[in-house]
Amino acid sequence: MLARTLKGLRISLGVGLSAACCSSVIALLLGLSAATLGRTVDGVVTWLVDIAMATPHLVLLILISFACGGGAKGVIIAVAASHWPSLTRVIRAEVLQLRSSEYVQLSRQLGKGPMFIAGRHMIPHVAPQFLVGLLLLFPHAILHAAALTFLGFGMSPHTPAVGVLLAESMRYLSMGLWWLAVAPGVALVIMVKAFDVLGG
Repeated sequence: MLARTLKGLRISLGVGLSAACCSSVIALLLGLSAATLGRTVDGVVTWLVDIAMATPHLVLLILISFACGGGAKGVIIAVAASHWPSLTRVIRAEVLQLRSSEYVQLSRQLGKGPMFIAGRHMIPHVAPQFLVGLLLLFPHAILHAAALTFLGFGMSPHTPAVGVLLAESMRYLSMGLWWLAVAPGVALVIMVKAFDVLGG
């Protein structure tokens, strides 16, 4: 069980890191676009953020994962496609404050385009928020990937992921074999808490 738990943690780390990176990049692109490409783009991005945050999180995860065929790919796409709204709002607010700064106004008066301004002035400024957001998304991605797999919408039952181990152990709780759930459960909590503290 310990060997399977360690392998499951490696799989969960890979899935969580991939999903968190994809979601953070989506948030960065949408946040920059909303704040630099005019009111129409800002309105569309704000509307997408509101729709995503108004939809029940677990339902959205299950629908996307099911539509993508499950497995590691489906879990990564589902988590990445549902975890970007909060970070998008943070980055958009930061960039909106930057737009009125003197050096951005001067760069615009010198004829520099939105892509140049975003790459030279805005991305370096929002990099700390982006990195902290990535670290805070990481434990959420791991937890939701494990939850999807636990509910049967994630990775294959033959994959020794943490969610699979927890789902298997549930069948033996009534027989008094509660310790089967201890190793994967405690390992998941420790890993998530470690990254949560690191992001804080």
